[in-house]
Amino acid sequence: MQLVNEYKKVRDRSIHICRPLKTEDYVVQPVVDVSPPKWHLGHTTWFFETFLLSPHCPGYEVFDAEYNYVFNSYYESVGARVIRTHRGNLSRPAVEDIFRYREYVDEAMLGWLNQDLSLELQQLVVLGLNHEEQHQELLYTDIKYILGHNPLFPAYGPFEQPAVAPAAHSGFIPVKAGIYEIGHAGDGFCFDNEQSRHKVYLQDYAISAAQVTNAEYLQFIEDGGYTDFRHWLAEGWDWVKSNHVTAPLYWHNINGEWFCYTWQGLQPLQLHEPVAHISYYEANAYAAWKKMRLPTEFEWEAAARQFNWGRRWEWTESAYLPYPGFSKAPGAIGEYNGKFMVSQMVLRGASDVTPPNHSRITYRNFFQPNLRWQFTGIRLAK
Repeated sequence: MQLVNEYKKVRDRSIHICRPLKTEDYVVQPVVDVSPPKWHLGHTTWFFETFLLSPHCPGYEVFDAEYNYVFNSYYESVGARVIRTHRGNLSRPAVEDIFRYREYVDEAMLGWLNQDLSLELQQLVVLGLNHEEQHQELLYTDIKYILGHNPLFPAYGPFEQPAVAPAAHSGFIPVKAGIYEIGHAGDGFCFDNEQSRHKVYLQDYAISAAQVTNAEYLQFIEDGGYTDFRHWLAEGWDWVKSNHVTAPLYWHNINGEWFCYTWQGLQPLQLHEPVAHISYYEANAYAAWKKMRLPTEFEWEAAARQFNWGRRWEWTESAYLPYPGFSKAPGAIGEYNGKFMVSQMVLRGASDVTPPNHSRITYRNFFQPNLRWQFTGIRLAK
């Protein structure tokens, strides 16, 4: 019964996120990294149909045989798929078809979940729920990008910000050199990239108790941060020049005043808020300007219980690589994380749009260093 309730809660939340949208909003794909909201709704449904119902529910008939091609994301083991850049060309299946698809699969799943399932199948259901929660965060970030790049800057609607306590104190938290254990421990759910738990040695360091705010980042801009190559990695400097970057994503300087696109539309920049939507290149350059650095993911995890986190995903200085003892699961599920362990940087923490209770101290998010449509921010170390 607990698994049934969790399934309903997670699936309902995806619909709740999309409720403020107009039908036209469901189909837009402004850039390759942003998927149309209706694709997220279909893909998360396809996951349950493909990996649970089709192989494990006797007599189940797929809703539409063509949906495997439409909603497969990157699973080579499952067959051909629509190229990611073409998801915005999918005017069909229509939005109403996607909702019928969800209802069809949900009805089958709820009936199937009422049986006695093996531990292995229960764990696969939990993976599917965590997978949908990941896409719920992507729904929020993709919706914001879609609306935030509409010339009218339409509001999404009311957004209830998660309750995250402010930093207990300002300044830096000293951490002593020593051996620290890193990685997931215990019986609760984790993704495979959080294992295996292992020991690392860390030198003395200090980590900021608070994330960098908009006001602090604005000082970097006003000091010519985006025009001084000395602060930037060579690849980052090329990125700034090639893309004419002068401020974080969603910032707009209008008649000498800074505004920012928010869930309520274009609003005056809130200086006290932690800076968001910046690339790794920008985070690294800001740290260099401050004559500091970003923490490694191990330094972040070792100190995380001493500061408050959760408003922004925090860039680290760690490349996304496997932990000692990491192994991929057999079949398509093994494609979930391992094959992306190249050319990406680790982010730690969570964000305003991370689903409740979805993240944890050992969670390893990862993105390419140029991306900034996620709620990414900065915590300094020295």
